[in-house]
Amino acid sequence: MKYMRLLAATAFLLTALSASAYRITGIVTFIKDGDTIEILSNNRPYRIRLNGIDCPEKKQAFGNRAKQYTSELCYRKLVTANITDTDRYGRYIADVKLPSGRVLNEELLKAGLAWHYKLYSQSKKLAELERISRKAKRGLWSQKDPIPPWKFRRK
Repeated sequence: MKYMRLLAATAFLLTALSASAYRITGIVTFIKDGDTIEILSNNRPYRIRLNGIDCPEKKQAFGNRAKQYTSELCYRKLVTANITDTDRYGRYIADVKLPSGRVLNEELLKAGLAWHYKLYSQSKKLAELERISRKAKRGLWSQKDPIPPWKFRRK
């Protein structure tokens, strides 16, 4: 009996989790900052927070560069967002696939314009991309002691 209840609870949870994950395709209409964009899909705007990364804030070193790079890669382009969740601000959390097939989240890490946001992501791939950029001293990693945005926001 306990096994059946556990099995039913697990099935319910898996159904609920998969129901929240979905994909949208649309045009990027707005770049708020390096890790937040807006996609217009079926005449509906979606505010997207890039999954697993955190870019410098606009008032931080490389913050404007991260926003500019995000814009270069996706502004007014057709992208696909694999939405996995929403955050406390109502933004959709997503991995964004660019027209080239590359993933925007990963491209920002490769360019040294974002941290792997380990508080919310256990991705080994994202961790490795950050490690490679750090070692190569790309972007923000060219600084001696870059301040992570989550610490900058606390000030």
